[in-house]
Amino acid sequence: MPRAFDNIMQQIGSDTKKQFLARVSYLEIYNEEIRDLLNKKSPKLDLRDKDTGVYVKDLSTFVVKTPADMMKVFVEGNVNRHVGATNMNEHSSRSHSVFTITVESSEVDADGEAHIKVGKLNIVDLAGSERQSKTGATGTRLKEATKINLSLSTLCHVISSLTDPKCTYIPYRDSKLTRILQDSLGGNTKTVMIANLGPADYNVEETLSTLRYASRAKHIQNKPRINEDPKDAMIREFHDEITRLREQLAQLSGGQINVQAGQPGIPGEPG
Repeated sequence: MPRAFDNIMQQIGSDTKKQFLARVSYLEIYNEEIRDLLNKKSPKLDLRDKDTGVYVKDLSTFVVKTPADMMKVFVEGNVNRHVGATNMNEHSSRSHSVFTITVESSEVDADGEAHIKVGKLNIVDLAGSERQSKTGATGTRLKEATKINLSLSTLCHVISSLTDPKCTYIPYRDSKLTRILQDSLGGNTKTVMIANLGPADYNVEETLSTLRYASRAKHIQNKPRINEDPKDAMIREFHDEITRLREQLAQLSGGQINVQAGQPGIPGEPG
């Protein structure tokens, strides 16, 4: 995570042609309820849908300018996470957490118009799947484990559905976790999943289960695109199409055509 923070800020600092705004948020999903880790007084939060996807209503966000700012917010949020002792882990995470970095960039073109692009990085810590026989969970711990396993099971079903070409329905809405991560799993995104394995023979069944989980996730294929204004996206498509047609024309004429570089023309207008 510190490397990710450093890399993002280095990329921002190296581009002097654009203006940037970076902000972060941090939430956890505990017993299928969404909590704001940066606001202890906040009640449970709700999910909402909009054109750009699912979002958490009233979630706190903080503007950051340095990697140290990001790390400070992350550490403060970690203090508020639900943890508890089990027979397998003295400081077991009892929730899933999502630390989100959102970066907006604004670039002014030759006509004085500002073009805005938005991207985000979700860093997710999943609570580990649990077996009651090993963790010794009872009471509150058992309730937590049940919710954890339920959401992880839904995540597994979503991954299986995404990798099945015959599947026509993806069960994102079956848990808060998969709804929040919908665009990270099967949407406009690049995703990395890290599978943690236990080296002990005692955990061989859990290790095999995790490997099967990761094997299915490897087969998910997304096609990420730049989040930009439709107008800009359309101009990009026109430019690519004109470039392709010019190359075809040059090939047909034996490379003798004289093509002048310039701004792409718009269909219906003089080129």
